[in-house]
Amino acid sequence: MSLLDLVRRTIGQHDLARAATRVVVAVSGGPDSVALAYLLRELHEAGELRVAGLAHFNHQLRGAAGDDERAAVALAGSFGWPSDVEREDVAARARRERRSIEDAARAARHAFFERARVRLGADVVALGHTRDDQAETFLLRILRGAGPRGLAAMSPRRGAIIRPLLDCRRRALAAYLDARGAAYVEDESNRDVAIPRNRVRAELVPLLEARFNPRVVDVLADAAALARDDWRWMDAVAAEVAARVVERDGLVWRLDAEALEREPAAVRRLVVWRTMTEAAMGRAVAFEHVEAALRMLDPLAQAGGMDAPGQRVEREGVQLVLRGRAAGAAGRPRSQTANLFEYSLSIPGEVHVAEAGWAVSAEPGPAGPTETAPAADADVAIVRSDVCRPPLTVRNRRPGDRFRPAGRGGRRKLQDLFVDRKVPRAARDRVPIVADAEGRIVWVAGYGLDEAFRVTDSSQAVVILRIKRLGGSA
Repeated sequence: MSLLDLVRRTIGQHDLARAATRVVVAVSGGPDSVALAYLLRELHEAGELRVAGLAHFNHQLRGAAGDDERAAVALAGSFGWPSDVEREDVAARARRERRSIEDAARAARHAFFERARVRLGADVVALGHTRDDQAETFLLRILRGAGPRGLAAMSPRRGAIIRPLLDCRRRALAAYLDARGAAYVEDESNRDVAIPRNRVRAELVPLLEARFNPRVVDVLADAAALARDDWRWMDAVAAEVAARVVERDGLVWRLDAEALEREPAAVRRLVVWRTMTEAAMGRAVAFEHVEAALRMLDPLAQAGGMDAPGQRVEREGVQLVLRGRAAGAAGRPRSQTANLFEYSLSIPGEVHVAEAGWAVSAEPGPAGPTETAPAADADVAIVRSDVCRPPLTVRNRRPGDRFRPAGRGGRRKLQDLFVDRKVPRAARDRVPIVADAEGRIVWVAGYGLDEAFRVTDSSQAVVILRIKRLGGSA
């Protein structure tokens, strides 16, 4: 099957576009998106869809970003297409919104795609994600921890976003461009293996192909498709159950614990996750939060509650009650604590925690050090990058926090550590804590590193964490 016929099949199978569908082609300037433009131009000329124009978003993160923009505009001009271009200082946006650069870039880019779609009078925006991208996403989700929803990876269609190349291999697209003498740009940041996706692409996938299965990309992409079908079915079942067992009144959600207990475990978990995610109002609800809430469904469980992202969860009689917090509120009720904070920390990156008066930074380091920090410097921690799952979070303590102080053995309550170290009660909520994407405490800044993240071998690559006083030096 030719590459064009493969794209036709994908479009038809998932109903991505029809003859009258107006499509904006998102082009970064790289080979995949340039191939997407050439292929959709062929389909446009065959009357199978209508290309409305080309869209390019300049993140202003690289010195060569201007070259990418000019290449994309030139491509549109050579095809006789209108182009829509926007630029934004994404790094500044990440600092302003206190999120990782990756998250800020994704949000800015997709917001632009929607604006470009409207301005160009289109129905959908086509992105150039490939089968290789799908396999890499699947692996990343496994490594970070994910259920069926996460393992479903990228959908061929999500809202007004379509991915016509999701069944195409990257090498086939490169060959297609070479056969036409088509020009494209190479993003030098794709060679930076400090970025997890690049490390998966450059190191893990080739290893799996060479040592385990030469068709591993297809196997992983197929697994993502299976997970997507499983997720759609589970989500539909959970929605039907939630309609019966969940009642909402403003910022209060009440779940019928007895009725939910009669459902299969997978359905219980998904209903609770859906409800907690709704109450969280955009904040991420982790596996551990859902598991803690599920334990409260047991009628023999001890009375009490817990704080979760954007909400308080409690068992009240035969109900599991989630009390959300109004927009802008954070942490526990004001009567219990003030100034809870939580910020996303990219690698490399730095966040300013104004509530605590600290700046916390993370940067990749070379293999070599075997100590967690210089002996007299408690403001630096060197941790294993292969164990530490990004994105990192900088937050203050939460009820029930525990970790394993490096070299001391056994898990300890964070509260006990603060008592032993004679940290004043008023200062404990201002101590920055660095956690990884799985919610595990990596470093209690200035007081201890978790044993799981301690560097034990000089060959291990590392992440260097630092804190410093705002307005001062470390």
